[in-house]
Amino acid sequence: MQSARPTTRPTTRLAPSPTGALHLGNARSFLICWAMARASGWRIILRIEDLDGPRIKPGAIESCINTLSWLGMDWDDAPLIQSTDLTPYIDAMHLLASRALTYPSELSRTQIELAASAPQEGAHDQHFPSSLRPPLIPHEFDPANTSVGWRFATSSGPVTFTDLCAGHQSIDPAQTIGDFVIWTKRAQPAYQLAVVVDDARQGITHIIRGNDLLDSAARQLLLYRALHLTSEPTYCHLPLVRGSDGKRLAKRHGDTRIDTYRALGVPAEAIIGLIALWSGVLPHRQSLSAAEFSSGFNISTLPPSDITFTAEDHAWLLSNIRK
Repeated sequence: MQSARPTTRPTTRLAPSPTGALHLGNARSFLICWAMARASGWRIILRIEDLDGPRIKPGAIESCINTLSWLGMDWDDAPLIQSTDLTPYIDAMHLLASRALTYPSELSRTQIELAASAPQEGAHDQHFPSSLRPPLIPHEFDPANTSVGWRFATSSGPVTFTDLCAGHQSIDPAQTIGDFVIWTKRAQPAYQLAVVVDDARQGITHIIRGNDLLDSAARQLLLYRALHLTSEPTYCHLPLVRGSDGKRLAKRHGDTRIDTYRALGVPAEAIIGLIALWSGVLPHRQSLSAAEFSSGFNISTLPPSDITFTAEDHAWLLSNIRK
């Protein structure tokens, strides 16, 4: 399998998962990614990561696209929707199986659900040590077989890389997660394999996302190397937006969905202005357009710590409601 790099133009991606509406934390990550790309002349790909089966909400794909557009973001190609063609992932599995780098494994329902989605803070898959691994031999991969899933035989030793936000990283997936799931009993690729295959075939050079996925970067780099993908991406893992309890922004913190604020009459410029305050673009809350955010954003002045969404932030957004 070869990575697809038709040009040398840097390329990034906006990759929402339609398991629910975008909230303020998602919007911040996407806006920063978009701003960095537009300011630097990168190409932007929109990819809908919809392989999370039962958690995909009806109409959520359209809602994601509409919300990103409403906030002022755009992209350079038609959206790629993962579920429309599983062939690239199947090809990758054939390659890994033939090289004895993956093996069939019984998976619990919980393991399948965890593998399908991007890892979430506080939801940790069970460590699977190499001592439980069967002898590694070449296999014939059958994508139609739903009786077993497949694990990647994680090599021992640290994976090192330099993150644009988090700095030098040395992570050993064999110690943190062990042999992780790359294909589920749903006859679909797990998150870690799917994003690597898509990033490679779409020529993604820069990945900007939340730092809750920092550990995933090491797993994904192992897959890049196992698949003989020569062009590894540059990572930038952003500080997260958290609730007042210190946990990653989620439903437990109330309704922070962009669509909810939009329905109330909060303009996109107010949401972007709040994100601008969080991102070192503005010294105080002030309405701002996406284009103005892009021209003012600089990764070197991004606050290094996680951001807390406060009651004052919420009240300020509501104060901008257009009657």
